[in-house]
Amino acid sequence: MRIIIFGTYDTSAHPRIASIAEGLAARGFDVAECNIPLGLDTAARVDMLARPWKAGGLAARLASRWLGLARMARRMGTPDAVVVGYLGHFDVHLARLLYRRGRVPIVLDHLVSASGTAKDRRLDGGPRQKVLRLIDSAALHAADVVLVDTEEHRELLPERYQAKAVVVPVGAPEPWHAAAGVDPDAQADESGPLRLVFYGLFTPLQGTPVIGEALGLIAGAAVEVTMIGHGQDEAAAKRAAAANQSVRWLDWVPAADLPAVVAEHDVCLGIFGTGDKALRVVPNKVYQGAAAGCAVITSDTAPQRRVLGDAAVLVPPGDAGALAAALLRLADDRQWLLKLRHAARQLAAERFTPEQIVEPLVAKLG
Repeated sequence: MRIIIFGTYDTSAHPRIASIAEGLAARGFDVAECNIPLGLDTAARVDMLARPWKAGGLAARLASRWLGLARMARRMGTPDAVVVGYLGHFDVHLARLLYRRGRVPIVLDHLVSASGTAKDRRLDGGPRQKVLRLIDSAALHAADVVLVDTEEHRELLPERYQAKAVVVPVGAPEPWHAAAGVDPDAQADESGPLRLVFYGLFTPLQGTPVIGEALGLIAGAAVEVTMIGHGQDEAAAKRAAAANQSVRWLDWVPAADLPAVVAEHDVCLGIFGTGDKALRVVPNKVYQGAAAGCAVITSDTAPQRRVLGDAAVLVPPGDAGALAAALLRLADDRQWLLKLRHAARQLAAERFTPEQIVEPLVAKLG
């Protein structure tokens, strides 16, 4: 079966579609890419959609990419299925035009909705939300199969689209699994500070001001912290963590280098936001941190509890005190830390590999 991964996605910024492609190839499918990255991150796309006077710039950029995609698609011939990558709200319509309905199933990776993302990023004005909901609905209608990452996101879809939805966890691409440095026979290292890492775009979903507050509360403890990224809540996070001099702030790390950087740490932080979206997701960094052999601390929400079980430390969303207490306990109890690292790595190897996460999609495609 030949599958084309299609659209203006960027795997360096959004590795979800890379995991899906890897998984399908590992299961024996002939996988090819028809991809020209749009060159805009999520924030820029949502900003353009939420501010109509900027939409012309998005349309012009999209049109130039679509011309190239159409030429590539013609050269590649007709596949058995097409998977439209993350943030493909518009790309799915081009795929629908290029591959006639009924002949080639179109799969849309609807990892995030336009309206939900705008709301999470506090761009949720009434007229904007109406436009973004229309964009979401049109994309869902154009697809034959809709991929979501959690059962909570499937239930959030309009009822008429839920029957064609498939839950495919985010998982972690192979480089994250390869980066894992946990030796199953290693003994707990009682010396040196606890090494803690967070990476992300500092969106409200991630709750970075909560992380900052927790870091402020543990100032002076034997914990070295690396905070990677920048974005909306960055300034608030830095203010909250100002008392802690053991925090290193990095603008970003290239995607190819990030797995190795994370794997050098003992603990990877997940998300701690309290918004609706934060309660429905299991973020990239949870899967990736576990695959890289880190102990994972994240918020205690239904989807994260269901996926991680006892293989992670779960704290109440928005609770900086609980996060600080968990970090101090890990710094003091290295046997527990080692146990958590082993548990996270084993869970990732058993359930988070690309080949495993695509199983529901393979079953849907028949």
